[in-house]
Amino acid sequence: MPELPEVEVVRRGLERWVSGRTIDAVEVRHPRAIRRHTAGAADFAARLEGLRLGTARRRGKYLWLPVTGGGPAAQTAAEGIGPRVTPSVTHGLAVLAHLGMSGQLLVQPQDAPDEKHLRIRIRFADDLDTELRFVDQRTFGGLSLHDTVPGDADHLPDVIAHIARDPLDPAFDDAAFHTALRRRRTTIKRALLDQSLISGVGNIYADEALWRSKLHFDRPTATFTRPRTAELLGHVRDVMNAALAVGGTSFDSLYVNVNGESGYFDRSLDAYGREDEPCRRCGTPIRRRPWMNRSSYFCPRCQRPPRPVRAG
Repeated sequence: MPELPEVEVVRRGLERWVSGRTIDAVEVRHPRAIRRHTAGAADFAARLEGLRLGTARRRGKYLWLPVTGGGPAAQTAAEGIGPRVTPSVTHGLAVLAHLGMSGQLLVQPQDAPDEKHLRIRIRFADDLDTELRFVDQRTFGGLSLHDTVPGDADHLPDVIAHIARDPLDPAFDDAAFHTALRRRRTTIKRALLDQSLISGVGNIYADEALWRSKLHFDRPTATFTRPRTAELLGHVRDVMNAALAVGGTSFDSLYVNVNGESGYFDRSLDAYGREDEPCRRCGTPIRRRPWMNRSSYFCPRCQRPPRPVRAG
C-alpha cells in the first residue's frame, strides 16, 4: 500500500496538471470505485460537474482536492487568457482519493486508449486535451466527495479529521508526539503505524527508519527519552525525503505517478525486503519476522531485541 512518499509524488503531479481546472464531465465505470460516496455514482458525477478543483493536498497517506468556485474570470485564466485567479473555496467539499493497494490517478490524453482497469474518468472544460483517470486493478481504492472541516485552512475532509499530522508537515509537533508516544504504552513499530499518532508511515518506511535508528521493532515506547524520539523522527524524515527524491518505492507496476512512471527507492532500501542479504552496516544477514499480518525486517546485530521484563 502506498505510504507518504508515494502519495506525495501523486499529489505533486495533481497539483501541476489538475489543480485549478474546471470539471466538464465525470464518468463512473465501476460502482466499487465510488462505494465510499454513499449517495451513489449519479450524485457523485452531478455534484462535481461545472466546479473547479483546488490545490491538491495530503495528510499522511490521504490525498484530496478541495472543490473550489469557478466563474468566467477563473475559467479564462485557467485557459491562459487574462490574469491568473487564485480560487477561493466556496462549496465546503473535497474529493478524497483512497489509492488502496493498486489505485492510480493518471493524467492522460483524451484520445489515449482506456486502461483495462479504468474505473473513473474526469474530463475538464478547457482545451488542454488531458483528462484525469482513476485506474484500480484490485478495486480496493476509490474516490468520494465529503464535507470539509469548518474553518480548516487545508480544507480537510471531515472523514479523516482523526488522522494525525505527518512528520513532513511543518505543523507536526515533535514534543507532543514524544509525550503521546510515552503514554501509549506500546511498542515502537506499532506506534509508528498508528495513524492517529503519526500519519504517513507504513511498513516499509517504519522498517527503514528503525534500521537507521538501530532500534528493534518491539522496543517499548515507555523507554524512549526525548533525544531518542528526536533521533527517530529525524531518521523517519530523512528516509521519506530520500524516497521522495527518486519518486517513492515501486515493487511492481501498480504504484506509479500521474504520468505512469514508477519510483525506484526500492534500490536504496536498507532493511525492507532484504531477508538474508548482508546488513549494509555490519554484514550480518537481515532477518524477517512475521508481525501483525505483515513482516518486519531488521538486523539482529544492529537492532537487538529488548530485554524481557522479569516478573516480581
